[in-house]
Amino acid sequence: MLEPHYILRKPLLTEKSTAQMESENVYTFEVDRRATKDDIKSAVEQAFSVKVEKVTTQVRKGGSRRFRYGTVAENSWKRAIVKVAEGQSIELF
Repeated sequence: MLEPHYILRKPLLTEKSTAQMESENVYTFEVDRRATKDDIKSAVEQAFSVKVEKVTTQVRKGGSRRFRYGTVAENSWKRAIVKVAEGQSIELF
């Protein structure tokens, strides 16, 4: 099993995820592709001392980018959407 700081790469801060943080107590993270839902749940609980109710994951397909010298394929990455128990929150910034 990986350590929590290896599983949770970075929080994803978009308009939609910020609105979900405030209204629904849902937080979004970029996570390691090998991490399972149970790994993500335990990593969030250890790192932020909160109770996690639900974890959903998505593997986001990497696209391609055009540069002057040709196209470059980007890597696929995994996103985890974590619902925290009522009355608890995660301080990201």
